[in-house]
Amino acid sequence: MAGSTAIDSARLEAFLGQALADVGGLLTAALVVIGDKLGLYRALATAGPATSQELAARTGTTERYVREWLVNQAASGYLTYDAASGRYSLPPEQTVALTDSASPFFVAGAYQVALAMARATPRLVEAFRRGDGMTWGEHDPELFEGTERFFRPGYAAQLTTSWLPALEGMVPKLERGAVVVDVGCGHGASTLIMARAYPRSRFIGFDAHAPSIERARAAAAEAGLEDRVRFEVATAQTFPGDRYDLIAFFDCLHDMGDPRGAARHAYETLTPDGAVLLVEPMAGQTVEDNFNPVGRIYAGASVLCCTANAMATGSPATALGTLATDEALRDVFTAAGFTRFRRACETPFNRIFEARK
Repeated sequence: MAGSTAIDSARLEAFLGQALADVGGLLTAALVVIGDKLGLYRALATAGPATSQELAARTGTTERYVREWLVNQAASGYLTYDAASGRYSLPPEQTVALTDSASPFFVAGAYQVALAMARATPRLVEAFRRGDGMTWGEHDPELFEGTERFFRPGYAAQLTTSWLPALEGMVPKLERGAVVVDVGCGHGASTLIMARAYPRSRFIGFDAHAPSIERARAAAAEAGLEDRVRFEVATAQTFPGDRYDLIAFFDCLHDMGDPRGAARHAYETLTPDGAVLLVEPMAGQTVEDNFNPVGRIYAGASVLCCTANAMATGSPATALGTLATDEALRDVFTAAGFTRFRRACETPFNRIFEARK
């Protein structure tokens, strides 16, 4: 077209290659969830390499579907293929990542989360136009289960070994016996991890999503921790009680429509020497700092879920989103009355902050 910008054919081809990879990744994510739910990975991990017929027989599934599922997985690099035997194998590294839910490298829940978020696309198209949002509870229920499966391995690996020890004097207090609140506790994974580690302390999990609280209560009963752990439906701005030694926000403050109200309520209900543990996604301090694989994922999740919930329960002015900078988070807690706020430690995926009066 006359006057149009000249097209660099090499750059165009490179972009089309990326587009193909991204579309393939979206389709593969759906097939990963299918393989996870049907036990296809576990069957390969426990019984060894298999043809499509053998894998279908092991898992009680239909060979005709399994056939192309295996091709997709091998083309994606998730499985290896031996042409001589016609069998597919799950390498040991993928075995850990896709089947070992106790490993900090377990990622199957992340696919479940991404696919559930993507189902909100029609609703979010309208939200873009109207400027409103979509609450957490309106999402596909797979999101709630997937979120617990995605976050739990990291919490299990880091919470009691790194994050809590990074808070000044907190571990001795928990060992002696403290009262801890887990705000936005979801299915209670973080609450129960702390409760197991510190048997002299008491723990209360609050969440505004009633179905998640029901699930958390069942998990506490199954773990035999009902004597020291309880779960209640309440918002971050109105949960009952006071004189708490520790108030934790695990990957939830950025979802809230009124994060300052949540921080202010935490300030009002803490003991004078209590602390807030704030865990937030790893985000850059400038826009361009987020132009990386982690920033790409968190920005996408923010649009499809986190910021959408904040917009539904607050406004554009109050919505933090997953990419909130350290300074934006500091401002929230300073406005609430806290005088000390610091990044206590970090992981490649999380920033861990401590706030005190």
